[in-house]
Amino acid sequence: MITESMKVFTAVVELRNFSRAAELLNLSQPSVSVHIKNLEHEMGAKLIQRSPKRVQMTEAGEILYKHAKQILFLHQQAKKEIDDLTNQVTGMIRVGASFTIGEYILPKIVAEYTGQYPNVDFEISISNTEEVLNGVRESLLDLGLIEGDSSYDDIEKEFFLDDEMVLLLPSAHPLSQKKVIEKKLLQNQIWIMREQGSGTRTFTDRFIEENNITVQRCFIFSSSQGVKEAVMAGLGISLLSRWTVGRELEMGELNICRVKGCPLNRHLSFVRHKKHAPSKAMEMFREKVFNLTL
Repeated sequence: MITESMKVFTAVVELRNFSRAAELLNLSQPSVSVHIKNLEHEMGAKLIQRSPKRVQMTEAGEILYKHAKQILFLHQQAKKEIDDLTNQVTGMIRVGASFTIGEYILPKIVAEYTGQYPNVDFEISISNTEEVLNGVRESLLDLGLIEGDSSYDDIEKEFFLDDEMVLLLPSAHPLSQKKVIEKKLLQNQIWIMREQGSGTRTFTDRFIEENNITVQRCFIFSSSQGVKEAVMAGLGISLLSRWTVGRELEMGELNICRVKGCPLNRHLSFVRHKKHAPSKAMEMFREKVFNLTL
């Protein structure tokens, strides 16, 4: 079926590598090459230039890639609508989640969901909030679970869980033995921060700006684990979700405190594209998210 060859083609283009595409699709590398050759024969044009260092689309390949994404999306939509006719909860859900949700909350949701609906498969992508939103907008993801904000008109956003942020302190920090501190004590501290585009970074930047806090210096890490390790190493202080630090608090490796007069809370959100009708499987997944018990 030509849609299978298009799946292979888009995977090769996006991964820029035949062997990685084969691994992702659970195919042999020769099978991937055959799919590409068959597609080139069908289209009557060379689609990919392959060299030892990289894979690059031809001009014809760029045209096909744009339309292949639309065709694959419409194919998936048709399957969803046909499944809905028989009221079966089947198919594939492509979920994007920002790091805190993806690493600490989503596994429990998926485990409960697949226990109830074993015929649904998942493709899960964990990245920062902005990347998840872009994936939903470009139809690379069916839905997203994010920590940050969305200002896009084509995205529908619903809050599903409150998240408590905590101020992390190295064990040897002068403030580490305090349960509550005045915000003036946060002046001229060294901060450990997530990267731009992260919901945690957006929250931290807003907290610092709204409270007129002067930052002496900051170090930026692209994961919550990296932030935690930096704080434990004594590099500086940080704000992270309480979800991310439960084990370290139990082990006494980190200290947390509250900031007087500054509630540290945010909302976690369920997002999807306004123009895309959800499948039965997606509707049941949304229900599971909003009835989450932790």
